[in-house]
Amino acid sequence: MAILGSHHVGVIVKDLDRSIRFYHDTLGLEFDSEPSPWFEGEELARGVGVPGARLRQVCLRASDGLIVELLEYANRPADNDTPIQQNYLGAMHLAFRVDDVRATKAALESAGVDFLSDVNTVDEGVLAGWRWVYLHDPDGIPLELVEVAYVNEAARATGIARYLATRPEPPLTARSERVFDVNLPPDHTEPGLAR
Repeated sequence: MAILGSHHVGVIVKDLDRSIRFYHDTLGLEFDSEPSPWFEGEELARGVGVPGARLRQVCLRASDGLIVELLEYANRPADNDTPIQQNYLGAMHLAFRVDDVRATKAALESAGVDFLSDVNTVDEGVLAGWRWVYLHDPDGIPLELVEVAYVNEAARATGIARYLATRPEPPLTARSERVFDVNLPPDHTEPGLAR
């Protein structure tokens, strides 16, 4: 058994058509499927863990292959009108890698998208070189644009190796409780991990 890689991220939205306009028309994600009809039934309810679930969805694809599945539930709880705050357990955000975060931000602002701040630059530490900025989709779901440019690759690799060598848990071995292997792309290396 092996985890082959990421496949999709599911995002619950209030209005599927409005979200398609934002993620496809504004952000430029391409259709991976057409919007579905409404799905419902006991098997679906059990599968997603939502009694009486009734939903429709669409899959959109980013240029690197990541699929963003937008799901609209007809029976979303009335008291769930806004996403949870970013420091709450279970909170997540969806990050899109861009080649020029400042230019991307400017283009989206000209299309009417609001951002939480100016572009942030990480000057030191494990993410030194990154430039990033947060925005919200039409439902207030947090998104991030990130321009990844590590300034000290050697220090990053050394830091990963140091962590793996000194962490409190025992290192993974053939007899460990690991259930899956993760197949990383050939250009991805993490010092200290046996392949």
